[in-house]
Amino acid sequence: MTVHAFILCFILNKEIISFFALQRLIYDETPFSYKEETGKGPSEWGKISPHWRVCGIGKLQSPIDLLNQRVQVLPALGKLKRDYKPALAVVKNRGHDICVWWRGDAGKMHINGTIYKLLQCHWHTPSEHTINGSSYEMELHLVHLSSDGKLAVTGIVYEYGRPDPFLSKLLHHIKSLGKEEKEVGIVNPGDIKFGSRKYYRYIGSLTVPPCTEGVIWTIGKKVRTVSREQVRALKEEVHDVRH
Repeated sequence: MTVHAFILCFILNKEIISFFALQRLIYDETPFSYKEETGKGPSEWGKISPHWRVCGIGKLQSPIDLLNQRVQVLPALGKLKRDYKPALAVVKNRGHDICVWWRGDAGKMHINGTIYKLLQCHWHTPSEHTINGSSYEMELHLVHLSSDGKLAVTGIVYEYGRPDPFLSKLLHHIKSLGKEEKEVGIVNPGDIKFGSRKYYRYIGSLTVPPCTEGVIWTIGKKVRTVSREQVRALKEEVHDVRH
């Protein structure tokens, strides 16, 4: 099954989401904002669309502080079972973040016997999740989807230090992004270093509308590094960031 056919069959929370709706989820975030003064900020997300009600009333919403009682630290499960491979990709500025969307089969991740195909990754500056109330300079999310419509997101947090190698390979594309998606050739998600056998695991939600719950979150305990130039480049390209 091709990735696009796979997405077309996507079922989430027992509701069939059309290909175009999922594309909008992945590509278009213009209907909402992180800025409350726009009237479309996080406190209003649940009111913007009837399909987004869970943003306002959900009980398992993300992001959270990783010391929350919902979170487990899992040192005994060993290294994450990731089986990624290089594939054609495009880069898109969604207004709130920069997203890499794999056009081909970029591989998969295994969680509790279930296979989750890798769809896309994107960066947030600053981090969305916090630890003991403190945020980090950047957070990378890798979004995966199972054949029965379950979502799994892997997160990595970064502090200032040496440049991130994966971001370095894409930075010249990101700096020249316009409003349209940009083809960037073959991108290897295996270049993204998770770097820890210990990680946080909890059940949460998408961090943007429709805020769908039931998402399996896996966030590496190891804090990796990113350069100030890389973070600055990401912030300069997006117009609306989480504070």
